[in-house]
Amino acid sequence: MKWIVEEEVRNWLIISSKIKNEMHREITSWYSPSLNKEMEVAVYGHYGFALLLIPTAASDFLEYERNGLIESIKTFIDSGKVKVYCINSNNGESWLNPYMHGYDKAVRHQLFNDYVIKEVIPFIKDTTSSNNEIIAAGASFGAFHAANLFFKHPDLINGVIAMSGCYDLSVYTDGYYDDNVYFNSPVHYLAQLKAEWHLSLYRESRHIHFVTGSGAHERPEYSQHISAILNSKNVHHELDIWGADIPHDWWVWQKMLPYYLETRF
Repeated sequence: MKWIVEEEVRNWLIISSKIKNEMHREITSWYSPSLNKEMEVAVYGHYGFALLLIPTAASDFLEYERNGLIESIKTFIDSGKVKVYCINSNNGESWLNPYMHGYDKAVRHQLFNDYVIKEVIPFIKDTTSSNNEIIAAGASFGAFHAANLFFKHPDLINGVIAMSGCYDLSVYTDGYYDDNVYFNSPVHYLAQLKAEWHLSLYRESRHIHFVTGSGAHERPEYSQHISAILNSKNVHHELDIWGADIPHDWWVWQKMLPYYLETRF
């Protein structure tokens, strides 16, 4: 076990060294008034549309670098097709904290949304341009966050690449349910949505992509569920279900994301 941990660290150092040598990489942070804590952001590249990557589960802003996802898309970063922003999560202070009451978890989740919209989005615009396209993306629990942020704020976020996600927040709330849960659970609020303002912006988006495998630990029915809701609202999107040999794993997302950047953008 010790050897495995040391090997993982060594591999990350090799990947990190390649990234530092071959592409622009910058880490910045600020004290977030929304979350009352220091929040880091890793930025890769100089130009291109902005790809906002939200980490999985309780992980951090360097997760996608450590697990090889940044390396898998470096061609698109180096060429100026995309500029990547990897942010921190607060999942460990919200739905993944077993010691917090559901109400406090829901409030903390909403504060994370505020952090992204009120702080991260302006930072992206300040470091690209005010009219640059912003696409939210993530894998697993990061896919949920990416989709939720896009559907709640389609005027600020222009699309989503959601990989291997679940879009029903109640799956994570251990039975707790309130307005904050409802309004952060895409399959719940989208099913009831009648606001033409939101729907028209969804329909204008060229980049609503739900992709998942069908192998070990994947749940393609989650993506099928949200796809059916979007179909009922006449919202054009892409549902892409890969085969039974495609598990819920990092090597899969290392293939999915570059495939979409190459073929859809």
